[in-house]
Amino acid sequence: MKHVQLFASLLLLFLSGCATAPTASPGRRYEGTAHRLKEDSRVGVYTSKPWGFSTHSYWIEGPEGLIVLDTQFLTSAAREVLELAERETGKKVVLAVVLHPNPDKFNGTGVFQERGIRVVTARQVLERIPAVFELRTRWFKDRYAPDWPEAEPRPESFGEETAVLEAAGLKLKAHVMGPGCSDAQVAVEWEGHLFTGDLVANGTHAWLELGYQHEWLQRLEELARLNPRYVHPGRGPSAGPELLSRQRAYLEKVIELVRATGPTLPVRDEAVAGAVQRVLAAYPELDLPVFLRVGMPEVYRREAELRAKTGGH
Repeated sequence: MKHVQLFASLLLLFLSGCATAPTASPGRRYEGTAHRLKEDSRVGVYTSKPWGFSTHSYWIEGPEGLIVLDTQFLTSAAREVLELAERETGKKVVLAVVLHPNPDKFNGTGVFQERGIRVVTARQVLERIPAVFELRTRWFKDRYAPDWPEAEPRPESFGEETAVLEAAGLKLKAHVMGPGCSDAQVAVEWEGHLFTGDLVANGTHAWLELGYQHEWLQRLEELARLNPRYVHPGRGPSAGPELLSRQRAYLEKVIELVRATGPTLPVRDEAVAGAVQRVLAAYPELDLPVFLRVGMPEVYRREAELRAKTGGH
């Protein structure tokens, strides 16, 4: 598909401006960063370097160990999550949860499993991983080798419905949700903390590749009903529930600006480019505009289809 080729070319252009490929470093020089959150020191966050898309993995410290949320895009980053979280807390990681079927969430699964750590996700997420991994491997393996998993990541399924996960002396509620930034996702709730993955971004454009902008708004409504005290996004700083409102406003604005172009089928490259420019002008402060450019073809297509069904209204 044309937009698939666009995706690959745009991301490679973006990555060409980032750090060079990771290399082994004697004495273990860490590439990412990690720290505890000042709002609650039981929660920590690891952030990969830009070469790994500045991806977050969170840890939660329990009396009997650590639970990690998302396993990173690069295998080297997955190792760093484990090493830095365990060094910071003096406790072992005993469980990891994959929040949705994107490689920055599941690629590090094998690194965790090699250390005897159980990695789980919802059945809906697990079922989507093979197709996503096959596609992303064709795009990225050569670019990232040897920092790309050789084998398809295979977490365990905790089931297809919202469940309570118990590990490390903790109880987390894993909410199984429908389409949004991915075909399916899990959001984890724990003692007022809500870990959303890429359903929420703080300071960056949203990952709109699949054109689920309307379903995504429904997911945000569902998350808001949980009344979180803290929201921990896939990228950017953690904050309060205002992040949910801000994400909703962003998606609604994207839809508004695309509809204002009078989208039609078939999708034309110049029309998509024009819609991208409208959104960039509305949000000049947001990072990762490549995410918007990758996602806009499907966003535009979806709005054009909806407009056609309503007779152009």
